[in-house]
Amino acid sequence: MISFDQFITESKNLHLEHLEDSVFNEGSSGVEEAILFINAVTDMIRGNTSKKYSVTTKWDGAPSVFCGINPENGKFFVGSKSVFNKTPKINYTPADVRRNHVGGVVDKLVACFALKKIGIKGVLQGDLLFTPGDKSNQKINGVQHITFKPNTITYAVPSDSKLGSRIKSADVGIVFHTEYKGKTLPTMSAKFGASVKGLRTPKKVWFDDATVKDFSGTGSLTSREASVVDKQISKIETLSNSSKTFLDNIAKDPIVDEIKIYVNSLVRAGGFKPTAKEFIEFLKDKEQSKVDKLKTEKGRQRKQEALDAKLKTVSAMRSNLNKAFRLQKLLAQVKTLLTRKLARIDNMPSFIQTKDGFKATDPEGFVVIDHLTDKAYKLVDRMEFSRLNFTTSKDWIKGD
Repeated sequence: MISFDQFITESKNLHLEHLEDSVFNEGSSGVEEAILFINAVTDMIRGNTSKKYSVTTKWDGAPSVFCGINPENGKFFVGSKSVFNKTPKINYTPADVRRNHVGGVVDKLVACFALKKIGIKGVLQGDLLFTPGDKSNQKINGVQHITFKPNTITYAVPSDSKLGSRIKSADVGIVFHTEYKGKTLPTMSAKFGASVKGLRTPKKVWFDDATVKDFSGTGSLTSREASVVDKQISKIETLSNSSKTFLDNIAKDPIVDEIKIYVNSLVRAGGFKPTAKEFIEFLKDKEQSKVDKLKTEKGRQRKQEALDAKLKTVSAMRSNLNKAFRLQKLLAQVKTLLTRKLARIDNMPSFIQTKDGFKATDPEGFVVIDHLTDKAYKLVDRMEFSRLNFTTSKDWIKGD
């Protein structure tokens, strides 16, 4: 396990990366690792259990809550990521929350003091689904449901179900996905995946962990789907091997940050067909506006020369960059196939609210974890949830 300091500063860990972005994040070794993760998920869907790998569901909760026992004093606390700041915001009482935070997060964190009753021994991180006042009763397809919308997705549970009864009586709902261990908060180690075994279940708190425990609802891959996966992996391996040097070099180049911004802009626009030519145009437009805003001729000239040199360098790698984008797209395609299979698991029903009512949607996505290395990738349908996350309004004000 890695220290929390590493965990919070290395985006590949705390900020989960899309599996297909391993092409640019880690080069050829990242592609190789992505293939291992794809094979692991494929095996699990086929019914083969794995001790090395596991899959968790990504819940669209907000905010991310840290809670448990501070090992330095044995006191229960709740907080946001700021509990690990150099000047930490650790809340032992509701008064601490009101002093340390502002905005909508205040009421959320105050409500989370109910989590003290479940008996957490260490420190857990989870996605908050609801607090008092967040739930409502609505009919969906003629059936009465308890609904709550923590962020982008609206979750709905039939009111007359066992789970509905449990959630109806709860004031707080949360799904835990990460646990931390250590002698002090600043030096704690983080581990993807969190077990809730042994915790108490008071009536006013509903909680679960995010681990997918039963893959029987996914159905096996059809022979055609299995063939598609195999062919995609073969193409990925061939293309990666032929571009190894370039991939390893581009992964170390700061231009990767610009590539990610460009790709996200495509997702926001509802497409995912990155090309080197379009990226160069995107980069030129983005940087040229900065040059044009400079007040002095000397400053504009200096920045213009730097931009021209940058564009020339990127243009020289156009052919190899197109191969990298092709790799990214191939990985995204096979990931999406597997993600949609995983979505068939018997998850809590989820919807997107539209002007015409509720539209059924898949879960936010999944996270596949390698427990030997504690490496994890998120499996999200970027053309569905990522686009919605960029464009759909949220109901709560985050604050700090």
